Amino acid sequence: MSEMSGSLTAAREVFRENDFSAYWDVPGWLLLKRGMDVAISTFLLAFLSPLLVLLALGVKLSSPGPVFYHWEVVGRGGRRFTGFKFRSMGLNADALKPHLEHLNEMDGPVFKMTNDPRVTKFGAWMRRYSLDELPQLYSVLKGDMSLVGPRPPLFTEYVRFNDHQKRKLVVRPGLTCLWQISGRNKVKNFEDWVQLDLQYIREWSPKLDVWILIKTVEEVLSGSGK
Repeated sequence: MSEMSGSLTAAREVFRENDFSAYWDVPGWLLLKRGMDVAISTFLLAFLSPLLVLLALGVKLSSPGPVFYHWEVVGRGGRRFTGFKFRSMGLNADALKPHLEHLNEMDGPVFKMTNDPRVTKFGAWMRRYSLDELPQLYSVLKGDMSLVGPRPPLFTEYVRFNDHQKRKLVVRPGLTCLWQISGRNKVKNFEDWVQLDLQYIREWSPKLDVWILIKTVEEVLSGSGK
C-alpha cells in the first residue's frame, strides 16, 4: 500500500489539483479497490475455470501454436510486465503487423483494424465476447492490473507515447475502463481514448468502478468486441 500511495503522491507533480480524484489520496479507498480486485478475480477464475479449460482446448485445436499469447505491456509508472491472453491470432501475427500498419483505423500509436486477417476464426469468436481477455484476471490477482483502470499499452506502443499520453499510467491499468464501455470500436482517435482515461483518473470513486463493471458485463453480453 505504501508503494501505491507513494506513486500516487508523485503523480500530483504532473496533474493539476482538479485532474486527480481525492479518493486516490485515501488509503482506505485504495484498500477497498484492491480488495475488490482480489475477491472478484479469485471468484471469477474459480467459477469460470470450466470455461477457461474449454477455451484453451478451442485455441489449441483451432490453430497450431501455444494456448496463451504473452502480452508485453506497460503498467503503472511505466513498469513493464507480461500479461496473458488466449491466443486469437496466428503464430506469425507480430511479424505481419508492420505490413498492416497502413490499414490502422486508430489515429495514433495504437493499432486497431476491423477484420484483421491475422485473427483466427475461433479467435474472432472469442474477441466478439472478449473471452480472450479472461486470462488477464490472473494479472489482476497478482497486482499488475486492476479490474478497472486505463488499459495497459503494448510496450511497442508505449515507446511512441508523448508525455501527455503517458499520464494515463500514473494509476494501475485495468481489465476494463471507460473506453471499453464508450463505443470502443467507434473511437478512432487515440487522443479521445486518452481523454477517457484521464477522465477516469479525475473522477474515480468506488461507485464509478462498480458502474463501469456493470456496463462492461452488458457490453460483453452484447457481443460488440472485435
